[in-house]
Amino acid sequence: MANVFGILTAIVLALAAFVAFKNKDHYDADISATHVQKDLLVKSQARLKAAQAVLKALPIERAGVDAEVDKLTSAEAAQKKVNDDLKQVIDAKTAKISANKEKLDDIRVKTEKSGNISTLAAKLRATSAELEELAQSITGAEAKLANLTGQIASTDTQIGQTKSKFESFANGQSLPTLKTRIRSIYPNWGFVTLASGNNAGVVANSTLNVERDGQTIAKLLVTAVETSSASASIVPDSMVADVTLMVGDHVVPGQKAAKPTGN
Repeated sequence: MANVFGILTAIVLALAAFVAFKNKDHYDADISATHVQKDLLVKSQARLKAAQAVLKALPIERAGVDAEVDKLTSAEAAQKKVNDDLKQVIDAKTAKISANKEKLDDIRVKTEKSGNISTLAAKLRATSAELEELAQSITGAEAKLANLTGQIASTDTQIGQTKSKFESFANGQSLPTLKTRIRSIYPNWGFVTLASGNNAGVVANSTLNVERDGQTIAKLLVTAVETSSASASIVPDSMVADVTLMVGDHVVPGQKAAKPTGN
């Protein structure tokens, strides 16, 4: 009896275990199905949110599309105006080409009696080349003439300057261009030395003026001349009252005076 009871108990336990195993399978399946449904719900919510965002953006995109359409419409109108203007220009050019063609045909008719137009064009080009060569030759000759004229003028100037120097030397006068200064003074002996000589145009026996502040304060008579220096006597009674000659006073050419005589 005890064995039968044990067997029945074992059978009941086995059935209970089998039922429990089946229930666990169903439970796991339900949990898995629940997870799948949750995933589907999350994805559906995401799609819904994206669709709502798209729906919300549609008015803005529509406004942008409308603005682009207006812009394209304006551009189309502007391009149409440009095309119309171009058509007018093309029509005008076409008319001008037609008129030029008529003129060309008329010129061809007129030139048929004068010979082949290609021959005439070649002769015209040759004549033009000759004219250009002559013009260049004339230009070159004019340049040479201008150069020679300049050389002649320069030579005349040099001749004039040389002649003026010779006349100054012959007349016993220093050159008009002379500008020098007193280098040293010997008041006891009545003469001075100059910082320039015949290289600057100082001429022996010529009269020079001593100037200070634009005024002539004394006169000098050149007594000896070297290359870069000269000596000159102070002309008696030529000194301005209460004025003393100083080293550095300016000296320029003056009127020729008689050489002072000794006592």
